[in-house]
Amino acid sequence: MSLSYELYFLLSHWLSAEALTQRPRYSDHSAETFQAALDLAERLAREHFAPHNRKADENEPRFDGERVHLIPEVKAALDAFIASGLIAAEHDYEFGGMQLPQVVAKACMAHVMAANVATAGYPFLTIGNANLLLAYGSPAQIDAFVRPELAGRFFGTMCLSEPQAGSSLSDISTRAEFEGDSPLGPQYRLRGNKMWISGGDHELTENIVHLVLAKIPGPDGKLIPGTKGISLFAVPKRLVSVAGQGDSAHVTVGERNDVVLAGLNHKMGYRGTVNTLLNFGEGKFKPVGASAEAKAGAIGYLVGEPGRGLNAMFHMMNEARIGVGLGATMLGWAGYAASLEYARGRPQGRPMTAAGKDPASPQIPIIQHADVKRMLLAQKAYAEGALALNLFCARLVDEEKTGETEQARKDATLLLDILTPIAKSWPSQWCLEANALAIQVHGGYGYTRDYPVEQYYRDNRLNPIHEGTHGIQGLDLLGRKVVMAEGAAFKLLGERVKATIGRAVQSKSADTRRWAQMLGERVMRLAAVTQTLWGAGDPQKTLANATAYLEAFGHLVMAWIWLDLSLAASAAWDESRSDFLHGKWQACRYFYVYELPKVDAQLALLESLDTTTLDMQDAWF
Repeated sequence: MSLSYELYFLLSHWLSAEALTQRPRYSDHSAETFQAALDLAERLAREHFAPHNRKADENEPRFDGERVHLIPEVKAALDAFIASGLIAAEHDYEFGGMQLPQVVAKACMAHVMAANVATAGYPFLTIGNANLLLAYGSPAQIDAFVRPELAGRFFGTMCLSEPQAGSSLSDISTRAEFEGDSPLGPQYRLRGNKMWISGGDHELTENIVHLVLAKIPGPDGKLIPGTKGISLFAVPKRLVSVAGQGDSAHVTVGERNDVVLAGLNHKMGYRGTVNTLLNFGEGKFKPVGASAEAKAGAIGYLVGEPGRGLNAMFHMMNEARIGVGLGATMLGWAGYAASLEYARGRPQGRPMTAAGKDPASPQIPIIQHADVKRMLLAQKAYAEGALALNLFCARLVDEEKTGETEQARKDATLLLDILTPIAKSWPSQWCLEANALAIQVHGGYGYTRDYPVEQYYRDNRLNPIHEGTHGIQGLDLLGRKVVMAEGAAFKLLGERVKATIGRAVQSKSADTRRWAQMLGERVMRLAAVTQTLWGAGDPQKTLANATAYLEAFGHLVMAWIWLDLSLAASAAWDESRSDFLHGKWQACRYFYVYELPKVDAQLALLESLDTTTLDMQDAWF
């Protein structure tokens, strides 16, 4: 198996990436420049990221009370990534970017994430941080923060959760008090605590730009309950000054802001990504020459409109959710690659034939055993299908930005909205299962640190929690996405699925026609179940089993992806790649035989409006 060829197939034979070069934004590019970027990413992944993946896991970040220490290989890899220009791969030439399509940029990141997802986390967060500021920041904020980020001088974070609030952002208590106007916009003083902040403190770059959710007090000085008072602030670790504008802007890093590292979180996976607790406005760092009466707090600059911070932050959160899905996918892929190599080289047992009963006969590689094939085929279906889904979402971003008609751009936005919970949650669940199967293929060896699959599992176990748990994604999907705009996104996705089914029923393959029928029946049933749920007249009852809805919906989306991939494989038939294409059809066959029937029980549960979990009482536990 080859990740490089897999990406080539998806980009060239399925997603028509080269066609994007006909659009003005990408007109300088070609299939050759796309491939050059992918080759660059593959080389960086192999030479700079993969070699220290295990070492970073075994030597996690350390805080000595003053600064965070990381193994030197992390900075060396990130410096190489920055020097390559890939940190600004998708961005405008104006910002030193390559102006690559999103789908190609994400394919490049797939190489890096497969090699070392923890080190890849630093540029991943920084790119999302820069994209939010490009969408909502002022020109002065873009000069001060985005340009240094895309040059690799600054890295970025997102600061949402608090120890007492977690995912309940309406309950955050970090407060921001207006201090006055500044060259970088309305200036506030922030006081509060943030937790689970990846990349929150390090010495990898000159500065760190924190995007912080905080509440602006009301006229009475009290914080407004709920989300109404939540605003977004850019809070640099070190204060900056800017001379000039635009391309000629020169950013100078100055004294420490009052952002204090309170401690590190020690996770079971992703150990190479420093994860922090941050205190804003603790008073440890005060501006030089500040009087005793000066306001306390970390200096932050309002991003966007006051009271609209959550809306702005969702720009980064949604990008991060799809990115988490890609990270989960590539961990699943890495485990699959490792277990496939192991299965081909590990002799054990004999065939279930008459000749195999002879104990003197040679043992066979375990890949020849049917149950090992089952586990490898499951991993292949999960990882390759998830990668296709993630890149399809990236292709939607390109369509959203550069679609040739307004309707095409609107449709891309709708599809991206409804698929984001799936792109985050499905790989996080099923590529984690792929990692479990990779351990199983290795047998007892898989449970030891002598092989990489135990680390892949530990790393991936975070992703069902990262950027919203399955429960939160289920509530988002069923509670918001399928009913928004009078069900416009749900209807549009259904039309796209039916279009694939329509092509499949014309296939010469009896298997393909049967798969099309299987998918069509269940898609119709999902639509009926959705109507039943929202016709219940009781939101609690409707949403009680939202996670089951998410899982059924996700499996149907993946069945659609696999059916479409099988059609692309048929259209791309090439004798020289027949094994690769046969593998695609067999993975599709696996999904329809083993996986798609799982949704039947979930749909039956949902249409019954079961209240078992809703009726459970605390005391009964």
